[in-house]
Amino acid sequence: MAFKLNRSSKEPMSEINVTPFVDVMLVLLIIFMVTAPLLTVGVQVDLPESSADSLPEETEPLTLSINAKGEIFIQESKVEYENIISKVLAVSKNRTDTRIYVRGDKTINYGRVLEIMGLLSGSGFTKVALISEPLKQR
Repeated sequence: MAFKLNRSSKEPMSEINVTPFVDVMLVLLIIFMVTAPLLTVGVQVDLPESSADSLPEETEPLTLSINAKGEIFIQESKVEYENIISKVLAVSKNRTDTRIYVRGDKTINYGRVLEIMGLLSGSGFTKVALISEPLKQR
């Protein structure tokens, strides 16, 4: 089999020059090899294996608000104090691991907010938290 060494200048070149491609790939490989150990953060822990189910998908948290008049709202619907637990259970589909954010107006009595948080915690809800505004620079 003979190779044609003299090509005319009118024929297109059919070979691809892969040298620049290989050079770029080698540089990227070196960069990733150097930075990969720096990306691991924390203490090295050898975790045990488990056949337990994975955690359920995170859903939007339930928001319980208390306005300046002392009225209580679950999301946007007003609810009476006596019906808080039944409404929260209905909205959360009887799941006591639902995240509940309590928002209290800054003019409302702090004891009232804690009373409602205690009511929720006492009913078995484990993820109850307060919401506040971020501190503004003066």
